[in-house]
Amino acid sequence: MSFDLLIVGVGGQGTILASNILGRASLEEGRSVRGAETHGMAQRGGSVECHVRIDGRFGPLVDPGTAELLIAFDLLEAVRYSHFLRPGGRVVTSTGVITPTSVFSQRLPMPTLDECLARLEPFSPLAIDAAALACEAGSELAQNVVLIGAASYLLPLKEGSLLAAIERSVPPKTVEVNRRAFELGRAAGAPSS
Repeated sequence: MSFDLLIVGVGGQGTILASNILGRASLEEGRSVRGAETHGMAQRGGSVECHVRIDGRFGPLVDPGTAELLIAFDLLEAVRYSHFLRPGGRVVTSTGVITPTSVFSQRLPMPTLDECLARLEPFSPLAIDAAALACEAGSELAQNVVLIGAASYLLPLKEGSLLAAIERSVPPKTVEVNRRAFELGRAAGAPSS
């Protein structure tokens, strides 16, 4: 049975690196994995989506209404892509928002944090301040790894496989920062007992 998820964000947030980490962790466990990404205007702050299928037998694209998990590096992107989740699917999202250029230039109103979380309520959202945790780990650039850590309890992958994949995927000088980012994210995403 396939475990389907989407990783979404805005260009430059590390969505593709995050999908590569999940792919490596899957391979580390000897599991099949397929992935695809779209990133048309990513360099100009556009939306980026990465589809990941673990143990899937078919193509890499996840159909709307079928994903088990959505990992979002931007709260607006979580709302935008929530239609990909199946009933009972889950969302792990950053509370951060990057104002879209069109909204900024036209001075349009932005939805509030509470309005966004209300739209995500059917998917039991786990919303964390990924930027603050990444800074605590040593680099704001590690937000993607913070969110992988927070989502790790919902993924069908072992903690050790995820850490090994992180170490193989990030530049050597950033391994310790990313390891700490993963641990802080994992603590933030720990199920309450």
